[in-house]
Amino acid sequence: MKIVFMGTPELSCTSLAALAGDKQFSVAAVVTQPDRPKGRELKLQPSPVKALAQKLDRPVLQPAKARDEQFIAELGRLNPDLIVVVAYGHILPQTILDLPRYGCLNVHTSLLPKYRGAAPIQWAIAHGDAETGVTLMKMDAGLDTGPIVAQRRTPIQPADDSATLHDRLAQLGAELLVETIPDYVAGKIPPRPQPAGGVSYAPKIKKEDGRLDWSRPAQTIVNRLRAFTPWPGAFTFLLMEGAAPSVPSSGTSQGSDEALPSRMIKIWKAEVVGKSGEAGTVLSADKGGMVVACGEGALRIAEMQLEGGRRMNAAEFLAGHPLIPGVRFER
Repeated sequence: MKIVFMGTPELSCTSLAALAGDKQFSVAAVVTQPDRPKGRELKLQPSPVKALAQKLDRPVLQPAKARDEQFIAELGRLNPDLIVVVAYGHILPQTILDLPRYGCLNVHTSLLPKYRGAAPIQWAIAHGDAETGVTLMKMDAGLDTGPIVAQRRTPIQPADDSATLHDRLAQLGAELLVETIPDYVAGKIPPRPQPAGGVSYAPKIKKEDGRLDWSRPAQTIVNRLRAFTPWPGAFTFLLMEGAAPSVPSSGTSQGSDEALPSRMIKIWKAEVVGKSGEAGTVLSADKGGMVVACGEGALRIAEMQLEGGRRMNAAEFLAGHPLIPGVRFER
């Protein structure tokens, strides 16, 4: 079976490798987004999928837009039986959807119709879901609205962050894809419409999503910390009134929390503890951790990183930047 694969980030690579390594399939070409400038020198860098395709010695196509007529004509000349899409990054026009004999299959990292959109992994964790999964969907012109071919579930573990769940779902999606395609093309698995109820959306993650709101319950904050690790990270601002002078400030003013001098701190690890106090206030700070009151409950912060510094455990951080109870974080 001749397949064209479309994908861009690391998530896509597991599925591409699985298809390329299975003798049932022939990956005729790989489509990915154009090289992007990265790093201080802004040198053009290939996508993870392009890098893998080159190692696998597969032809690579990089159209600026999926609607490019020359690109669509090139796809037509390849005459694929099936197009497989995993996080390609663009909605495909109907001309491409209609091109392969068996249509276009998409691996989506949620249990559709829940979390349609760009960031289903992060929002499933942020919302405290107990499980998630992958959906193999026959694509239509909508945003993740096509009929379902197959699904597989997995629990979200308390220790999961978006990186660990990403890797598990990537593997789960690749396995489901390879197992399902033969029966799908044989007509043994008719796609079924998505349920009308339970539709939700997972918008693209912004840097500001990582900013902690201490007025929220402690468990909600922990969920968001896990969801936004490694990017954009969970961060907050230490208000400098009452902090030790060894912690440098980034501004000066008086009045509201927002006006006080502050310094950004990135939180890497934290757990819920049964204490209470005014939201954003440091209740205790010792080698066991920094305990900060939330809207409900409190967090013990075990690992943190001062802006411009390195990641440290609580003992290391407090040795260089001692804090006293009553110091506040921006609410």
